Amino acid sequence: MDKALVIIPTYNEAENIQKVITTTLAEDDFHVLVVDDSSPDGTAELVLKMMKTLPHRLFIEKRSKKEGLGKAYLHGFEWAIEKQYPYVFEMDADFSHDPKELPTMLSYLKSGFDMVVGSRYIKGINVVNWPLSRILLSYLASLYVRLITNMPVKDPTAGFVGYKREVLEQLDLKKIMFVGYAFQIEMKFKVWKRGFKLMEHPIIFTNRVLGASKMNGKIIWEALPAVILLRINSIFNRI
Repeated sequence: MDKALVIIPTYNEAENIQKVITTTLAEDDFHVLVVDDSSPDGTAELVLKMMKTLPHRLFIEKRSKKEGLGKAYLHGFEWAIEKQYPYVFEMDADFSHDPKELPTMLSYLKSGFDMVVGSRYIKGINVVNWPLSRILLSYLASLYVRLITNMPVKDPTAGFVGYKREVLEQLDLKKIMFVGYAFQIEMKFKVWKRGFKLMEHPIIFTNRVLGASKMNGKIIWEALPAVILLRINSIFNRI
C-alpha cells in the first residue's frame, strides 16, 4: 500500500460529505475512510452510494453510536494500521480544513517528518468567519496548552493532522485517555514526548458554511483540566 489515508469522522454531514470526498480524491495519492457515528441524516447512505463508483478508494466504517471525535479517529487509526497505510490523516468533513493542503502536508511526511499539523497559528491567526470571542478562546487555549506542557506546537488543538503509520503503532492507541477536544492535545503531546519529528504547516481555517458545528466554548473549557493531567502523567513517565 503506497497511498495515504484520510480519515473523516462524520455525524450529520449530509450537506458536505459528497463534495469533501470528491475534492479529497481529486489527488491520486489519497484514499478516504469515513467513520460515521450512525448519522440520522443519511450521511452514510450518501457515502455508500459514492463507493459504487470508487470501490478501491473510498471506504466507510459505521459505528453504532456517537461516542466523541477521539473514539471515531481511534477506530479509523486501527483500521488504517490493519490495512498498512503508510500515512494517515485526520480531517474534518465541513471544509474548515481544505483538502487541497493535503499534498503539501503529505510531502512533509515523505521528506522525513513523523507528524505534520495543519496550523492556524504558525503565521499569525489564520481563521475565517469565526466570531472574535471564538478566536480568542481558541487562541488562548492554545497558549495555555503550550504553557502547561512546554510542547513546541503553536496549534496544539488543531484537528488537521498527518502521521506516519509507525507513529500510531508506537503510541499504544488503547491508552489514549480523552475522546473530546483534549484528544487532539493528547495525541500531539504523546508524539512529541516520544521524540518524533514534528512539522507545522500554515493553513487558513474556514468556519463551516453548511451544517451545524459540534464545537462550542463549553467543550474547550472542559478540556483544560486534561492538559494538567497530561503534564502530571508525563512527569511520572505515565504516557
